[in-house]
Amino acid sequence: MNNKIKIEVDNLLSNVSVVRVALTSFISNEGLSLDEIMEIKTAVSEAVTNSIEHAYTEKENTVSITAKLFEIDNMHYISIVVQDYGKGIEDVELVTTPGYTTKPELEHAGMGFTIMETFMDEIIIDSELGKGTKITLTKKLNVKKTNNIVKGEINNE
Repeated sequence: MNNKIKIEVDNLLSNVSVVRVALTSFISNEGLSLDEIMEIKTAVSEAVTNSIEHAYTEKENTVSITAKLFEIDNMHYISIVVQDYGKGIEDVELVTTPGYTTKPELEHAGMGFTIMETFMDEIIIDSELGKGTKITLTKKLNVKKTNNIVKGEINNE
């Protein structure tokens, strides 16, 4: 189960879907339910979107995403780090308040961290002004390895 993927994308909103597809491909063979896959990719989408929309004042920067599958005491986990090298977060407690936004003109604004908290077991936010932000999302997985091959007989009735 131990495996890792690292992606670096330009800070363009169109790259959020690229990250979602890559992450879904990475975890799709791990025996996860569709709900778990949806929760993980939604939480990561929120973290990546926040980095793209809020970290940089200038264009042409990057966001790094590292996803790691690992096992501890027969329990399976995924840890995803979304890191930017932008302006950082001045007040982490304030920005994690449900409904808080610096961009009220955006209809989806203010719910990113609430969504991440809903779908993941742990969120760690490390941020330093002028140096960037690293969000670590961790989730315990309900891995169900199954053999999808069904033996049967052809019935030509």
